[in-house]
Amino acid sequence: MDLDNMITMANQIGDFFDSMPDRDEALTNIADHIHKFWAPRMRTAILHALDTPDGAELNPIIREALTLHREELEPASA
Repeated sequence: MDLDNMITMANQIGDFFDSMPDRDEALTNIADHIHKFWAPRMRTAILHALDTPDGAELNPIIREALTLHREELEPASA
């Protein structure tokens, strides 16, 4: 999948959860959604983007959720 599309999808997820009054719950829900519905290779790609200039395209709430929950979002080693 194209990284630009994944960034767009992540930002849409962030837009949805950003309206929640409880910020911590929103961050956890974002991470849970990405963990449940994104393939491991997609999670790896979006986490890698976080550490590159491409990460600047991610909404602040997505950057925060990915950073906070990075360990649980990283796919298990084979």
